[in-house]
Amino acid sequence: MSRTIWSSTSIPPQQQDEEQRLRELGYQPVLARRMGSFGNFAISFSVISVLSGCMTLYGFGMGTGGPAVMLWGWAGVGLFVLCVGLALAEVTSAYPTSGALYYMADRLGGRRWGWYTGWLNLLGLLGAIAGIDYGAALFTGAFLNLQFGFTPTSGSTMLIFMGILLLHAVLNLFGVRLVSVLNSVSVWWHLAGVAVIVGVLAIVPDHHQSPSFVFTHFVNDTGWSNPLYVAAIGLLLAQYTFCGYDASAHLSEETSNASVSAAKGIVRSIWVSWIAGFVLLAGLTFAIQNYAGTQNSDTGVPPAQIFIDALGNGGATALLLVVIVAQLFCGNAEVAAASRMVFAFSRDNALPGSKLWRKVSSRTQTPVNAVWLSVGFACLLAVPSLYSATAYGAVTAINVIGITPAYAIPIYLRLRAGNRFQPGPWNLGRWSRPIGWIAVVWVALVTVLFCLPQKSPVNIDSMNYAVIALAAVLVLASIWWYVARRTYSTPAAYGSEREQAEIAEGIV
Repeated sequence: MSRTIWSSTSIPPQQQDEEQRLRELGYQPVLARRMGSFGNFAISFSVISVLSGCMTLYGFGMGTGGPAVMLWGWAGVGLFVLCVGLALAEVTSAYPTSGALYYMADRLGGRRWGWYTGWLNLLGLLGAIAGIDYGAALFTGAFLNLQFGFTPTSGSTMLIFMGILLLHAVLNLFGVRLVSVLNSVSVWWHLAGVAVIVGVLAIVPDHHQSPSFVFTHFVNDTGWSNPLYVAAIGLLLAQYTFCGYDASAHLSEETSNASVSAAKGIVRSIWVSWIAGFVLLAGLTFAIQNYAGTQNSDTGVPPAQIFIDALGNGGATALLLVVIVAQLFCGNAEVAAASRMVFAFSRDNALPGSKLWRKVSSRTQTPVNAVWLSVGFACLLAVPSLYSATAYGAVTAINVIGITPAYAIPIYLRLRAGNRFQPGPWNLGRWSRPIGWIAVVWVALVTVLFCLPQKSPVNIDSMNYAVIALAAVLVLASIWWYVARRTYSTPAAYGSEREQAEIAEGIV
């Protein structure tokens, strides 16, 4: 059994400070700190991925409020999410660990707060992998349809999805340095991709929709009669896309100057995505040639139909390729974030089989088994898509109602702690409390919204299964609490012989 030896003479002073801070928080450094500030921002920006979320759920938005809700909903949701991100960044600066949200909750509220936050966070992260990579599979099917006449089915889409999961698992096994490089490339790919897509759609088509259509046209294909209810459900497009910025926190043990870089990474990823996403949604909506035809596209992907109608098959194929590559970047970043959460939760003995999932490769300093568990469980989450056309919407809702409450819990506990909370080097100062309360109230609202049924009448096909998944994970967490509560613990201070032995055992 080998073990990495950390030499203080070979580590830059700033990095030594972060390693010492990690020890003060109770953990021995075992992951490679090879990610810089830009790489940390890049992973959250890549996970948010406007070219994944906006594109994948564009068809959903067309029927749940239409252009008006998509554009104004994006603007409003983005503002509230920025408040959540600011408040979360402040707590991240104080507790820069791979466990991130659950470790913060444990420190500020106690073991049970940390326990349930961790399970919610884990559900959301695994749901995000499923949602992102299944969306990439749908777009890949549309691409193959245009290029080769391939007709996507639920079975073939599932096979493509499994292939994408396998690709992301393999890429993550090479270590965090490759992940960081890919995420850095991803940032420029996303920004250039949005610019190219919007620029082409603005210049090439002879016809564009009017500003009044883009910003005021309301569409309701849900079966519900109340327009406010429909508009609220339509916010899922924006709220789903604005998820995953906790990736910066989960990679903090692999980031230099993490107490500042991880906090800045969260905030920057949100406001840059906010601007880029609004431009993308506006560009797509102005370029719609036939609304009903776009909704009922033979490709199964409405944005693909917008490309076809505006540019023809050749241009549409090229733009679809831009989107698919961006989605692949996004899914790869999400696997990295989720696997670090699995590793951290297992390090504190919170998962069944924790000894297996917390093992770290001595060669790449990557939690290999945690990577495989993350993609394997994400695959299981998407299996209902073989039988139900509405299952994909449920998977995206699972992501939102799992991960979004997990964002608010440490923020609420930080507010409750008052002056007992010791801020890190990045903090909000006197704005901490008002921004924090806005964040908590917003999260409470959207959590309720996304447990509600999205289609009427409600039956086995249109049921919102996200609420069942949320209930299932809470029940599982409660049952497992009584099994693992004697062994689950975030350490108060690193250094006991038992902890030393367990960390050593986890490096293979």
